[in-house]
Amino acid sequence: MSKQGQRVILSLRQMIVNGDLAAGERLREESLAERLGVSRTPIRVALKLLAQEGLLQTVGARGYAVREISTEEIRNAVDVRGVLEGMAARLLAEAGMTEAVCKTLKQCLDEGDKLFSSGAIDEEDVVSFHDLNMTFHNTIIDNCGNGAVKSAIMLNDHIPFASVSSIAIDSSAMDREYLRLTFANVQHHLVFDALINRQGTRAEALMREHANAALRYADIFGVGGGDNGAIKMLRTDQLSD
Repeated sequence: MSKQGQRVILSLRQMIVNGDLAAGERLREESLAERLGVSRTPIRVALKLLAQEGLLQTVGARGYAVREISTEEIRNAVDVRGVLEGMAARLLAEAGMTEAVCKTLKQCLDEGDKLFSSGAIDEEDVVSFHDLNMTFHNTIIDNCGNGAVKSAIMLNDHIPFASVSSIAIDSSAMDREYLRLTFANVQHHLVFDALINRQGTRAEALMREHANAALRYADIFGVGGGDNGAIKMLRTDQLSD
C-alpha cells in the first residue's frame, strides 16, 4: 500500500476513535476525500480495510457506517491476541531462530532505533513504524511453527483494535505519540533479547505485555485523560480490570 493510503487509514481510524466519525454515521467517499484532501480511490480502499478490522459495518450494496464498539470488546480481543502472540514468541524461542528470522527482526529494531533517534516524529515516521511493526510481529507469528496460532490471530484481527496494524495516531500531540511508539520499540528489543537467548517463558510474558501495553499503560502517555485529541475509546479507567 502507498504511503498516502496508509496515512488515510491512520487518519480515518483516529477520526473514529475520537468520535469525529460517530457510531452509526454513514460514510461517504466524496466528503471524506474532500476532508482529507485526497482522491476517492484511497478512501475506498481504506473503508474496505477498516471494515475488515471491524471498525465499520456494511450498509447496502457498497456503503459503510461506523460500528458501535464497546471497550470490553476491545479489551477482550487484545487480551486474546496477547495470549496468542505470547505463545508464538515462546514457540519460536524454544525452537530457536534461523539466521534469516534473526536478521529480519534485528533489521526492524535497527530501523526503529533510527526512526526515533532524532527525539521527534512526524506522520511519515508513524507510517514507517507501522510497516516495521507489522514485519516484526508477523515474522514471529509466521515462524513459530504452529499454523493454528496464526489462523486464530487472523480471526481475532477482525475485532476492532485487536490487530497489530490498528495504530491510531493523534496528530495534534505528536510528542505524546513519540513516547508511546518509542516505548513499543523498546519492548521489541526486550522480546528480541528473549528470543535470541531462547528464553521461552520470558519471551511469552514480554509479548503478552507488549500486546496489552496500548490499553494498560495508556495513562503513562496521557491517552484518555481528558480532551485535546485523547483516544476516548481507550480510556484506562474503562479498561482496567
